[in-house]
Amino acid sequence: MPIRRADLTAAAGRLLRELAGEHGPLMFHQSGGCCDGSAPMCYLAGEFRTGLSDVHLGDLDVDGLDTPIPVWMSAAQFEYWKHTHLTIDVVPGRGGGFSLEAPKGVRFLIRSRVLTDDELAPPA
Repeated sequence: MPIRRADLTAAAGRLLRELAGEHGPLMFHQSGGCCDGSAPMCYLAGEFRTGLSDVHLGDLDVDGLDTPIPVWMSAAQFEYWKHTHLTIDVVPGRGGGFSLEAPKGVRFLIRSRVLTDDELAPPA
């Protein structure tokens, strides 16, 4: 069974349903850059072009949405975070980027934990 690398909190799920209702299908990208580099950026699906320099961490299934939300990370950033599980949450405050939640006075953030030995073990 593949490692589940990304999840979201109930609050993030509520916000994603709202954003998808306003904008349509969504995606996340986590870059390794400065400024908002530690913030997951929420875009319209396909608005941020991914390629060989990005890693697909998985898809988030959000209750009430027909389309899963893919989560991507730059390959360079993934090298630092490959041993972690990420949970996307939302908190009050504004980020400095182009993420879709910014006009609502909230921002997405990542909460992480180290993957367990069982999660990292190869399938039997």
